[in-house]
Amino acid sequence: MELSDYTPQPDLSQAATLPARWYVDPAFLELEIEKIFRRTWQPAGFTYQVANPGDFLVCDITGEPLVIVRDAGGTLRALANVCRHRASTIANGHGNCEVLRCPYHGWTYRLDGKLLAQPEWEGVRGWDASKVALPSYNLEAWGPFLFVNLDKNPVPLAEILGDIPEKVSKLGCDLTKLQHYGRRDYVIDCNWKVYIDNYLEGYHVPAAHPALFRELNYKEYCVETYPYYSSHYAPLRPASGEERRYKSPDSGAGALYYWIFPNFMVNIYPDNVSSNIVVPLSHDRTLTIFEWLFYPGENTETPARTIAFSDEIQQEDIRICEAVQRGLRSRTYTQGRFSVKRENGVHHFHLLVNRFLAA
Repeated sequence: MELSDYTPQPDLSQAATLPARWYVDPAFLELEIEKIFRRTWQPAGFTYQVANPGDFLVCDITGEPLVIVRDAGGTLRALANVCRHRASTIANGHGNCEVLRCPYHGWTYRLDGKLLAQPEWEGVRGWDASKVALPSYNLEAWGPFLFVNLDKNPVPLAEILGDIPEKVSKLGCDLTKLQHYGRRDYVIDCNWKVYIDNYLEGYHVPAAHPALFRELNYKEYCVETYPYYSSHYAPLRPASGEERRYKSPDSGAGALYYWIFPNFMVNIYPDNVSSNIVVPLSHDRTLTIFEWLFYPGENTETPARTIAFSDEIQQEDIRICEAVQRGLRSRTYTQGRFSVKRENGVHHFHLLVNRFLAA
């Protein structure tokens, strides 16, 4: 894949955006899956789903079927969810089990992935069942979130997260106490990078998100970049007489957004935490998964209001992202430039994409 139409420029004041071709050429997604998604920590589920011995959940990481299971000794494992016999997927959904049994021919595996039994196997020569096992992958957790990395020697998750856990804790957000509330999926007609670009700047908030603009002190909206993530902090406006989603008298209260390369976001508000996962379905279709976590005992009206407010913002973002994707196909557009004041997060993302693709 030819990358010569983009020259990385660390100086934001002189930098250009990724070329339009990187968003509309299907061949780029194949390269991104291989060099980005299969070499980074991908969100795979929640710890509460596999809290007890025998609990399992299935997930798909860029086309690779996996099953995450807690064995009898309490160890969490990420295993290939593909039978070593004729490649059927083994587990479905989530639940609890004592063994992993393939529904096709009944091959059975222990929860550590080792083959336990294969029916009617008499007469097979050159076969050593002790050497047969489901391949395993790197699995780590942060708070309620589970992450899988398909790379054999990944950068540790702790190094990727940097000081995010410490800063979240200092905000008074105890991730271990949050309970999962709900999920919504949105399919958007845009390249996955278009959606990430949009998330990584508040530049569009005044024009595109009037309700959110009323909540945030836009002048103080700040984006800071780190090796593998960026943080976005927006103080809440002080309480006033106007109708508001958040009425915080504390001038220090705010919304803290974290984006972790390449496609995971955590949004921390005074009364809830939400996560976003951005999954490419094709070069011009993207699935965004929104999930909400609240503290126990929260007023039942709060989650409903929160999700409705989030949906309002998401619908506005969908219109923006789909309009951008249409524009990227135009022969009149090749590249753009950045607002030095507002788009350092997007610039940081573009440099990371280029770095991984060129590696």
